[in-house]
Amino acid sequence: MERSLTMELVRVTEGAAQASARWMGRGKKDEADDAATTAMRDIFNTVDMQGTVVIGEGEMDEAPMLYIGEKLGTGIGPEVDVAVDPVEGTSILAAGGWNALAVLAIADKGNLLHAPDMYMDKIAVGPDCVGCIDINASVIDNLKAVAKAKNKDIEDVVATILNRDRHAHIIEQIREAGARIKLIDNGDVAGAINTAFDSTGVDILFGAGGAPEGVLAAVALKCLGGELQGKLLPEDDAQLQRCLSMGVDPSKVLLMDDLVKGDDAIFAATGITDGELLRGVQFKGSYATTHSIVMRAKSGTVRFIEGTHSLKKKPNLVIG
Repeated sequence: MERSLTMELVRVTEGAAQASARWMGRGKKDEADDAATTAMRDIFNTVDMQGTVVIGEGEMDEAPMLYIGEKLGTGIGPEVDVAVDPVEGTSILAAGGWNALAVLAIADKGNLLHAPDMYMDKIAVGPDCVGCIDINASVIDNLKAVAKAKNKDIEDVVATILNRDRHAHIIEQIREAGARIKLIDNGDVAGAINTAFDSTGVDILFGAGGAPEGVLAAVALKCLGGELQGKLLPEDDAQLQRCLSMGVDPSKVLLMDDLVKGDDAIFAATGITDGELLRGVQFKGSYATTHSIVMRAKSGTVRFIEGTHSLKKKPNLVIG
């Protein structure tokens, strides 16, 4: 992939974030998602690449979503797999909560897992703890391993987990171990990324969330030197058969090289609402400000970008 793609792709998440941020707290998550999707598609199609959506929001007949198999880009340039989530945390955005993001990832063609739309059990850590975790081990053993790797007492370890009834047993085990917990209502991509930054105060992520989001988080952690392990959780025979038809063994522990192959990938995210890592979009007069992160696995470069955007000169968020 070409180095210049990193800056081109952050334009895509900036546009999606600005378009959807107008809907913050208005209780209309579908409208917010549609606005982000339209902006993301329009800007993607000014980028010199031959992209195919392998992780999107639906099938071809579910437009206006960015559907699996959709072609993005100008049709010239590198052939890449594209994973998108125009609004990671639609419920967060609708309620005006924390950590709604516009997110995308790309890798060379054939290198992203085509994750089926189902739950995935996940465990994720930052670079300090790579090689220490095991999704098949107990919660307390993983907490002890993280504490040792970070030179912390277990009481100082912070685990983040989606606040769901299905996680009650994990939450109980974390509390019994004496570790601390940061519950999140939605947005486990942000939760996984936060494990790689000391400033967020998060050390490890546990629990089941969307499998497509697991691949997005894995790309981010690959760029950051972290680690994510996953196991697909088909809930019925139809989901099991879908796994098998896609060539994915649901009994297999998915490691980083299963989720994103090769040595190169690019991840970009822009804050829609405020979070621990990124600030949300702010509007003032005819300007909008954005806060983004863009990173590349091959170089290990991580950039935080603050953008000021003229809404008069770029009213539709796109300049080709």
